[in-house]
Amino acid sequence: MPPVATGGPRTLLRRLREIMAEQTSAQMRLDKLVTVIAANMVAEVCSIYLRRAGKALELFATEGLNPAAVHRTRMKAGEGLVGLVAETGEPVNLSDAPSHPHFSYRPETGEDPYHSFLGVPIVRGGQVFGVLTVQNRASRQYAEEEVEALQTVAMVLAEVVAQGGLFNVAELDEPDLSPERPRKFRGEGLSEGVAVGHVFLHEPRVLVERMIADNPQEELIRLETAIGALRDSVDQMLDSSELDLTGESREVIETYRLFAHDQGWRQRMRDAVRTGLTAEAAVERVQDEMRLRVSRLNDPVLRERAHDLDDLARRLLRHLSGDGNKAANMPKDSVLLARAMGPAELLDYRRDHLHALVLEEAATTSHVAIVARAMGLPLVSGVDEITDAARAGDLVAIDGESGEVHLRPAEEIVAAFEAKRTLRAHRVAQYAEVRDLPAVTRDGVHIRLMMNAGLLLDVPHLHESGADGIGLFRTELQFMIGETMPRLSDQIEFYSQIIDAAGDKPVVFRTLDLGGDKVLPYARWEREENPALGWRAIRIALDRPALLRYQVRALLTASAGKVLRILLPMVSDVSEFNQARALVDRETERMRLLVLPQPRQVLVGAMLEVPALAFMLPQIMRSADFVSIGSNDLLSLAFAVDRTNPRVARRYDMLHPAALTLIRQIVRSATEAGGEVSLCGEMAGRPLDAMALVGLGLRTLSMSPGNIGPVKMMIRSLNYGEVSQFVERLCGRADHSLRSRLAAFAAERGVVLK
Repeated sequence: MPPVATGGPRTLLRRLREIMAEQTSAQMRLDKLVTVIAANMVAEVCSIYLRRAGKALELFATEGLNPAAVHRTRMKAGEGLVGLVAETGEPVNLSDAPSHPHFSYRPETGEDPYHSFLGVPIVRGGQVFGVLTVQNRASRQYAEEEVEALQTVAMVLAEVVAQGGLFNVAELDEPDLSPERPRKFRGEGLSEGVAVGHVFLHEPRVLVERMIADNPQEELIRLETAIGALRDSVDQMLDSSELDLTGESREVIETYRLFAHDQGWRQRMRDAVRTGLTAEAAVERVQDEMRLRVSRLNDPVLRERAHDLDDLARRLLRHLSGDGNKAANMPKDSVLLARAMGPAELLDYRRDHLHALVLEEAATTSHVAIVARAMGLPLVSGVDEITDAARAGDLVAIDGESGEVHLRPAEEIVAAFEAKRTLRAHRVAQYAEVRDLPAVTRDGVHIRLMMNAGLLLDVPHLHESGADGIGLFRTELQFMIGETMPRLSDQIEFYSQIIDAAGDKPVVFRTLDLGGDKVLPYARWEREENPALGWRAIRIALDRPALLRYQVRALLTASAGKVLRILLPMVSDVSEFNQARALVDRETERMRLLVLPQPRQVLVGAMLEVPALAFMLPQIMRSADFVSIGSNDLLSLAFAVDRTNPRVARRYDMLHPAALTLIRQIVRSATEAGGEVSLCGEMAGRPLDAMALVGLGLRTLSMSPGNIGPVKMMIRSLNYGEVSQFVERLCGRADHSLRSRLAAFAAERGVVLK
């Protein structure tokens, strides 16, 4: 029979609290902790390993191993069983540790006699601070309740370590664990602009100060009461909110409702309370465990659901603490920080109080990035761990072009950013001067500059930016920010508002581009191994033709008496386009037979994002009225690169010779077939990239409205004949990127790139 613990977890937690309250040295308290834990767990060994520089794990205290090994034994990241626990963030429970492939023998510890091993991570805020282990000579598997008890102790220990309850965290020599020092982060600039302001945390973390429960039964009642209040508040939000694209959006509320009523989540928190934790600590522990598991998955859908659970846990903590939503009290110079958020959540914040946005996770083409650009907000994404490092009110400076973020910056850094912001404001004034002037090169070639949009609030930028029209209107945003599919009447009203606001300027409506990372909150979606190459866009439309016909019917009605331009996304085959166009024609014929008001003309185009279609331009031009190159997906697929994966995203450049050669071939094939071709994507909005595109023969570019001014100034300073000849020569080179050569050309010819 294996030994059993001499006291329950509540007894152990009481002893831990007493030890932590003692006025002795940190080392003496740690030594007492491992002795008490070992006795309670009936373990012959108990050890605490904490992080040092480079994420190495150092033995800080032990009961049972050689005391001389303390502060001498270190494990590199991922080394040994201790490193495995830290790396995976999961418990390791073994009856014969030496036989495990990760076992690393350390003779100085004297651990030869011990076979059974249980290690759990010391985790707080998604960061692993160390590892807590117990060992025994007998070969046995530790029981589930023993694992649970050790995890509870590790949870409390993590909070104490992180808050400096045992010693100054800076003693760990790990810079990212120090709460005070200035920090510099490097992310990806998704929306240009420079800002200096103070941190405002989106759904800020509630600081859990009381970890150990005095009365577990009372904590269970508090937890149940808070869960009930949370569920009521979510239900009220759903019952009272209406779809409003200007701010009162509910993109994730339906998901919150599902999770709020999830019995498994509730039971895990109840179980944690029963081990002796307070209700708040139980919520934190369950959420930390979930966050660590999901962070190691590559499934973007599951990662998004993890963000939903994070938000839900924070809401529950606020119910427990009695704190309300502080968004209404946002200061006027706020920089919003979040792990991730949806576009509707961003719209909830007051634009006049918001200076910039910093996210840990968001792709260049994500909808929150699109909305941020439409709002003129500087945005930096891919800034790992900044929400854990930042505190509300911290000074922060961000550059949405370079991707730099300085947290708690020095005075000279702030001065440099202020100077850059002033310079940028001067440039904006220069852009305003050319707003109403045509985008014509010095040798008389006219380039049409269109803007991308997806929300009603985008449309005023059409006139503010001087755009020639809307080259890409993403219709899926209207579907994604509601709890149910928009009714036909709602769609008609929405599209009518867009068309009326555009006046005489053209609007190209892209039909629903769903799938991949764009999932409707009210629809069922099957998990796919590679959603970007799976069931999405036109493929969904052809398999669910009623969805496309429903949308086309609304567009036809809204465009009565005008020219309707429809763009079909993700076309990879001519037959796909023909099938989809047949559905459009069917709806047009239906209106004719019913004698309903119709558009003056219906133009249907294909979005070229799949490289295969580039070789079918003559054939597609027989059916399509125009082709629009989606450079983001086209080049991502051509280079086999996931643009949302930071490990590979920077390994290719859109100004690679292969990219320019591919676009040149598309433009030439379309011209020879007598068709119209345009390009929308990141390339179009960067002056240097746009210069290359003009040199390749493109005459229509669609971009974020904020980029139209810089691109127009570039075009008006450019000689088309010169750049055309230069880019033609560059296509034959073998460089990894042509960016520096194009920049040198612009400098020599006086082309304005800023």
